[in-house]
Amino acid sequence: MRTRRIYGAAESAVYHCMTRTVNGEFFFEDREKEVMRKMLWQVAGFSGVEVLAYVVMSNHLHVLVRVCGAAKEVSDVELVRRYALLYPKPTDHQPMDLAVLEEALKTNSDEGQRIRAVLQARMGDVSEFMKTLKQRFSIWFNRSRERYGPVWCDRFKSTVVEDDPAVLRTVAAYIDLNPVRAKLVDDPKDYRFCGYAEALAGQGQLRTALCAMTLHDDFSKALALYRTVIFAKGVGPKRNGEGAGISDETFREVMDAEGVLPLPVMLRQRIRYFTQGAVIGSALFVEEYIAKWAERVGDRRKREPKQIDAKAISGLTSFRHCRG
Repeated sequence: MRTRRIYGAAESAVYHCMTRTVNGEFFFEDREKEVMRKMLWQVAGFSGVEVLAYVVMSNHLHVLVRVCGAAKEVSDVELVRRYALLYPKPTDHQPMDLAVLEEALKTNSDEGQRIRAVLQARMGDVSEFMKTLKQRFSIWFNRSRERYGPVWCDRFKSTVVEDDPAVLRTVAAYIDLNPVRAKLVDDPKDYRFCGYAEALAGQGQLRTALCAMTLHDDFSKALALYRTVIFAKGVGPKRNGEGAGISDETFREVMDAEGVLPLPVMLRQRIRYFTQGAVIGSALFVEEYIAKWAERVGDRRKREPKQIDAKAISGLTSFRHCRG
């Protein structure tokens, strides 16, 4: 029997969410991790949740998010903007055109009111956020691998986290230390698919989150403090969620430097996201580029905006042929 999920305060709550692949299969290589990273930001933008930390591993995902329940009441203009993040053009799973959505909301027809209610219900909700993320990735993964069936073992797990800076940076450090525990890297800054590394590379929302968690307006000071927290939590052998195998010598080096990274290292982190991103995403980039090029120069007819119907309405709440 399912355990009833615990939700935080209606106004705002922070959740540590974790989900694992079916049978714990190591499905995700660099390309899959990169797609998941990009989808995470797309779905977060659509749902209106704030990503504070995350890590994409070979068979599971951790994400720390702040969810504002009050964000459900958003304007029609904002609904259209968020809808465009996930559905910039009609698909088999979401056939409604942006122009049709915009017109329906503008005229406030019965169908428009129904669609508005459906979209609003998906805003500021941790379950809808994780459901959409897992379903979108499942569809892409199955198509890219020419497979079918579930990707995820079950529903995601979540823990309500106290929205306190000290608590948040402790949980965030635990998340960022995952690749060190798995012995993929010795330093989480070297693992491309985690929030700490992406913050170093310049991701604005994660930098803001680090500043808030460390109570520093200056990002360089926030980063230095957070780095000492990571290594303090990670020093020593793995045990009961503490320790990640970081050596005493490495720990002392970080503490002696007060968590400050040399400027050349910081620059390499930013450059790495561009150069490695091109390599990691090259196959996907080529596929997308060819598809856009073929659409532009080929004789395929442009898809006409579809009228709102029951299929379009239901498409807003679920994806077909997949499990979240």
